[in-house]
Amino acid sequence: MTTGTRVRVVVADDALLVREGVQRVLGLYPDLEVVGVAGDLDGLLAAVEEHRPDVVVTDIRMPPTSTDEGIRAATRLRQTAPETGVVVLSQYAAPAYALELLSGGSQRRAYLLKERVSEPDQLAAAVREVARGGSVVDPRVVEVLVAGTRPAGDPLAGLTKRELEVLEQIAQGKSNAGVAAALVLTERAVEKHINALFAKLGLTAEPDVHRRVSAVLLYLASLR
Repeated sequence: MTTGTRVRVVVADDALLVREGVQRVLGLYPDLEVVGVAGDLDGLLAAVEEHRPDVVVTDIRMPPTSTDEGIRAATRLRQTAPETGVVVLSQYAAPAYALELLSGGSQRRAYLLKERVSEPDQLAAAVREVARGGSVVDPRVVEVLVAGTRPAGDPLAGLTKRELEVLEQIAQGKSNAGVAAALVLTERAVEKHINALFAKLGLTAEPDVHRRVSAVLLYLASLR
């Protein structure tokens, strides 16, 4: 997909000015190339099918329903184009959207506030990181999450080395069985470590899928 070291990008947003703004920002960098644009979910999926980009940069809300099309596209592309990364741009710092985006795994996914379009280096860095297989979560989203779970400070400071290893595997989207295989542990041991790290991170009251993704968000924040 990539030509030389250039990252090929499809941009999707129903607002023409935003699409052009994102294109102009990415056009500032010789290693980034916009190969297609779209204004709705169907157009985005068609553009990915046609161009097979390395990364999609998409608004979270587009026609036909203007609710969560960016998240839905990211979910669909895990199956139809797993090597294509997705950067979702949103006006909302609420962690719930980021939780949904990362619920199937954090690799090749980024959640940024739309204001980052006015900060070219940050947007470009997120596109490159996702193209490499990494993840990015807007710092303001992480701040909201941390404020709702633990006091200020490093939320991972109380985890043991083994709990951190388990959390790293979870951040890669692995199931308990996958974590057990990777770390040569029993699934029962993995469950104990996961329950312990959830408790230490203050995530005991959430549904299980949200606890896993909340923990991943905190882990990703610690890597910055």
